This record gives sequence, C-alpha cells and structure tokens, in this order.
Amino acid sequence: MTDTTPRLSLPYIQPSQAQKHVTHNEALKVLDAVTQLAVQSSTLTSAPATPGAGECHLVGAGAGGIWAGLDGQIAVFDGLSWSYVIPRQGWRADVAADGRALRFNGSAWVDAVVLQNLDSLGIATMADSTNRLAVASDAVLLTHQGAGHQLKINKFGPGDTASLLFQTNWSGRAEFGTTGSDDFAIKVSADGNTYHEAIRVEGSSGAVQIPSGQSYFEDVLIADNGVHAFDIPWSDPARILLWISADVGGHFALLSVTGPLSGANNFTTLFAQPSGSVSYYTGPLNGTTGASGGVNLSIDTGTGTPRFYIENRLGTNHVFTLSTIGR
Repeated sequence: MTDTTPRLSLPYIQPSQAQKHVTHNEALKVLDAVTQLAVQSSTLTSAPATPGAGECHLVGAGAGGIWAGLDGQIAVFDGLSWSYVIPRQGWRADVAADGRALRFNGSAWVDAVVLQNLDSLGIATMADSTNRLAVASDAVLLTHQGAGHQLKINKFGPGDTASLLFQTNWSGRAEFGTTGSDDFAIKVSADGNTYHEAIRVEGSSGAVQIPSGQSYFEDVLIADNGVHAFDIPWSDPARILLWISADVGGHFALLSVTGPLSGANNFTTLFAQPSGSVSYYTGPLNGTTGASGGVNLSIDTGTGTPRFYIENRLGTNHVFTLSTIGR
C-alpha cells in the first residue's frame, strides 16, 4: 500500500501510526486548498508581504523569493506559513482578480474558455449548422481599434454568393452583394420569392446597369442663355419617357427618347406647351446654340459618354424639372 492517494496525493493514516491527527490535518489542508479552487491571482511572482489566513494564489511565471522554482503551483497561506500543491492536468481555478476561469494543461494555467475555432456560437438565441453565429439583440456594434474597420464577406468562387440579405418576418425583401457572379448587384422582392434586380455594377469595368428600368428626377436652376448638361444615365438604345417643365405657367413638355443615342433623331414630342417651344439638336449646346424664346434639348455622343443638354432661351432664369421613366 502506498503512503498517499493516487489523485490528490493525500497522506494515508498508516497502521500503528503515532500522532495520526498530524497526517489527517495535512490531508485536510490539501482538500481545503484545492476543493472549489478559487485564487486571488494567477500572475504574482513574489509572495504578498501581509497575506491573510486562507489566502490562495497561483504562483506566476518567473517567481522569486520564497516562491522561486514554484511556478504554476497553488500557494496557500494558513495564517503562519505557505504551503504548496502541485496541480494536475485538468484542474480548474477561478481567479478573483480578473474573473478568468483557468485550466491546468499539464504544464501551465491557460484560459478554460477559449473562443477560438468554435463549431457555433449563439448569443441570446440558438445557432445552428447553417447560421453558426446567431445574435438576438437590438443592435450589433463593430468598431475600430485605433484606425479603420472593415467587414469581410468571402465566398469560395465567382458563382457563389457573398451578400447581405434583409428580411421581414424571415422572408427576404432586399439583398445586395455579389450573387452568382463577381458583379455587385442590388435586388428587391415583395414576397421573398421573386426578386427584381435594381442595379448591377460590372466587376470588370465598373459600368452600371439598371436591369429593371429607372426613374430619374432633377430640379435645376438654369440661367437665361445658360446650359445644364449631365452624363446620360439611361440605356443605349434608350426607351425613355421624359417630362420637362419650367417654373413659369404654361411651359412644359412630354417627349420620348428612343433608339441608339445619336442626337436630335432620338427625340419625339408627344405634346408641348406652348406648341413648338421645345427644339432638338445634335451635339453640345453653349447657351445660345439653339432657337431663342424656348427650350432646346440635345444629345451629344462625340465625347465617349453620351451627354444630355438643356438650353434655356426663355429670356430669364428658370428652375427646370426633369423627370423620366423607362430605361
């Protein structure tokens, strides 16, 4: 029969042993130290100057003084002197100083709870095999650590999906990201089943497509004999219905812009008030290019990106409203 127990090395009381209480008390001291192990600290490298009875520490790495050579051991002060217990693999300790839970791995005390390489994590809700990170909260904060901050969504291949999906009662309503290709797209749905692609940005060129058509609206002040011009946002060939009006009674027009963009031939007047007050041209306008007394419109394709021109020849400054539907 050995002199100590196999797990905690508690001393056995031997047959015909004198002063059995000494052996018994030594065993109680060990049990008192390691049962429900809670320590004041895990980093001290020298014994406290005025420890209290029952004070317990994990001896920190590189300890000196009376703790020299006892790194990682459990030091317990009984009111008179320090005693030490060598931990065994798998023992756990709660550290009062920082609230950490530690585990002895056979050579050192390490964090018992390691948030690395987890299979799943649910915060106030349940994670599952698809949603391996699940959070139920009023908000989620991702912030910087002294500089910028970047959220990465990575997919395996171009044909896969990397996106953000917005839902109403678990039914999709809007999604943006690279879905099924490396083009960036924004799409919406009224029922979670049928989606309409609103915008697509080509990954290879940055060109913007409006697959489902668009509405264009702008209010702009144009001085007398002045011009407002912009890059044409609709498709080529065009299929646009355009409304233009001025902030003066009786000046408005509805017209169509159709076909491959070229110039005056793209315009068709549906109605205009006053009659004949809108004229069409090809190429850039400079403020006095077109006829006076009305509004002149033009398409210029000579500079690469087609541009649309509005020339005010009404005699005074006016705010013009331009609105389109189509694509």
